[in-house]
Amino acid sequence: MNKNYRNPLLGGIFAVLMCGVAFQSGYRNDSENNTDWPKYGGNSAGSRYAELTQINAENVNKLQLAWSYDTGENNNPDGKGNDIQCQPIVVNGILYGTTPRLKLFAADAATGKELWKYDPFSNPDVKPSFHPVRGVVYWEDGADKRILYSVGAKLMAVNALTGELITNFGENGLVDLHAGLGDAQTLGYDVNNFNIRSTTPGVIFKNLLIMGSSVSEGGDALPGNIRAFDVRTGKLAWVFRTIPLPGEYGYETWSKDSYKKLGGANCWAGMVLDDKRGTVFLGTGSPSVDFYGGARKGTNLFANCVIALNAETGKRIWHFQTVHHDLWDRDIPCPPNLITVVHKGPDGRSRKVDAVAQATKDGLIFVFDRDTGKPLFPVKEVPVPKVAALPGEAPWSTQPVPVKPAPFANQTFTKADLTNISPASAAYAQSVFEKSRGGLKNLPPSTVETLYYGIGGGAEWGGSAVDPNGIMYVNANNMLWLLKMQATNTPKTTEALTKGEKLFIANCAVCHAMDAKNTVIATTQAYPNLQDVGKKLTRQQINTLLETGRGRMPSFQHISKPDREAIVHFLLKTETSTKADDIHRVTTVETKTARDFPYTPLFQNKGFRQFRDADNYPAIKPPWGTLNAVDLNTGEYLWKVPLGEYPELAKKGLPTTGTENHGGPLVTAGGLLFIAATYDEKLRAFDTKTGKVVWEYTLPAGGFATPITYQVKGKQYIAIAAGGTRYDLKPGGKYVAFALP
Repeated sequence: MNKNYRNPLLGGIFAVLMCGVAFQSGYRNDSENNTDWPKYGGNSAGSRYAELTQINAENVNKLQLAWSYDTGENNNPDGKGNDIQCQPIVVNGILYGTTPRLKLFAADAATGKELWKYDPFSNPDVKPSFHPVRGVVYWEDGADKRILYSVGAKLMAVNALTGELITNFGENGLVDLHAGLGDAQTLGYDVNNFNIRSTTPGVIFKNLLIMGSSVSEGGDALPGNIRAFDVRTGKLAWVFRTIPLPGEYGYETWSKDSYKKLGGANCWAGMVLDDKRGTVFLGTGSPSVDFYGGARKGTNLFANCVIALNAETGKRIWHFQTVHHDLWDRDIPCPPNLITVVHKGPDGRSRKVDAVAQATKDGLIFVFDRDTGKPLFPVKEVPVPKVAALPGEAPWSTQPVPVKPAPFANQTFTKADLTNISPASAAYAQSVFEKSRGGLKNLPPSTVETLYYGIGGGAEWGGSAVDPNGIMYVNANNMLWLLKMQATNTPKTTEALTKGEKLFIANCAVCHAMDAKNTVIATTQAYPNLQDVGKKLTRQQINTLLETGRGRMPSFQHISKPDREAIVHFLLKTETSTKADDIHRVTTVETKTARDFPYTPLFQNKGFRQFRDADNYPAIKPPWGTLNAVDLNTGEYLWKVPLGEYPELAKKGLPTTGTENHGGPLVTAGGLLFIAATYDEKLRAFDTKTGKVVWEYTLPAGGFATPITYQVKGKQYIAIAAGGTRYDLKPGGKYVAFALP
């Protein structure tokens, strides 16, 4: 932890495992008794790096479990637990985090003993809504110490010492996250009728909480405006619109009145802050709707951009777009990292440069001058394949690719890349490959099933770590996906759609397939095939999921109860009505009399799934997950190793394959990198010089979160949420911490 981020006022007794608080002060130096982890990512720069050295490469093999905190929430009423993606924070020796059911808690960071717990759903104004909460924010001014976090559409402030809601924040303790998205007169619709939440914490600048949001990726996506709220009052302080209004910079990069139909371009992955410059840096996601841009011809600023904003006013300083006119859901998936590197200037002389580095979903790393936004390594505009696109679509002709560093994840796919893990797997992969379209990067989506990298990372929401020497450490996935588009207006010539089917297409098909031909490993997919969902969930459980959401699935409370019930009838194949008001005839063109919002595109995806074999292994050759060390001074790789393994494959003598991984790394001055994130549910320590595993521990459940480190009473701890349950792995619900004997 850099001395610039340390605060001599911090020095309490307790430290609690929690989901990531941003603290406006910094860290104490390593010689002092206590060192906190007060912000999501460890510090304002999001470095995920600590100067602590008590645990180091020489003694890490002696690391042992120090304490465990059980949230008591391993399972949900629907029979499956939520995971915990929360990176805890530690302030004054107290650890703050969230439970699977989104309760906020404080614990003694030295023992794991619970100090208090706050249940947001005890407030009748907070509707049940279950989604990832990857961190929380801490702020203090004298005796006023508060935690800020959000559940569903409500932002709240909780007393950090007592766990009580601060009722003079917002309206009776709550701020509606619809604030600042736009009014009905301007947009043509009421934003309050649609879903919004925040999965990743914002940052604190002075007395402002700056934050992004998570919104739908379909036709009901709200605008992804970046907003600042007063920490004391909850009042809206400023707004930066990521989809410009008429007359604003960037408006011409969209179709006329796109802002009335489309949303997204949101910062869901988090942001970082340069305290000295007063600049906040963030990345934005794709615009709606995913995979079809017929209503947004142009490059679509400020979607898919790294953006520098004045933290006090919200004014744009610079931006760089990493994907033009995104057709592949290539959101910027993690916060940028602030880093100092050595680069040659125009005069040929080497000098230190304050930079911002951004890893992407498709495995690229962009490095910019922090003040100007100029890339430190050249960026080329590479032509995209000239093939036919969907009717009404206009793909952009080039995409930006940095000359250095080389991509850290797979970019293209050929027949030679098909799995040969077994004859059966190879035959299955071959059969799918022969019926699919793919190979080249940046193929526009099609009604023919297409193979893509980059729909999932590449880089994921866990983020990257950087050290003071200019080295970036990033974990990556090499997962291939299958995507097939469907026309929303021509399902089967003149055949009618039932009400439930039409609602399913509008609200669910953007993620979920419902196809009897594609049910292989359907239940273990990131977005399950729902063809046989009735064999796994009851009617009540499906209704509950639609109402509350879970994980990446948002709540659909904005849809009326009768409409939710119609979707359930469709899923369970129990629709019987033939009434005229329950049948929706479809025509071959979009009617001009239809409402602009929610927007119904001409085409949308018919669900998508990972390319896996019948045994649930990726149907491509490994490595399927990697860990990478990249020198951003030179743009060269120091090492790349597989991350994770399947024990049953290892027993057969296969080399380490790596697994899909979710959750980020922690790096320390002790020469260690700690990361969990893998299917085998292990927490590992790697030697940062060599990439070799020097310690590992099997967690009580999967650790799909980012670990932290801190020091209390002279003892260093490594802590992580072991929440489990991703892709039907066993449920967890614990936080665990490790220390030397």
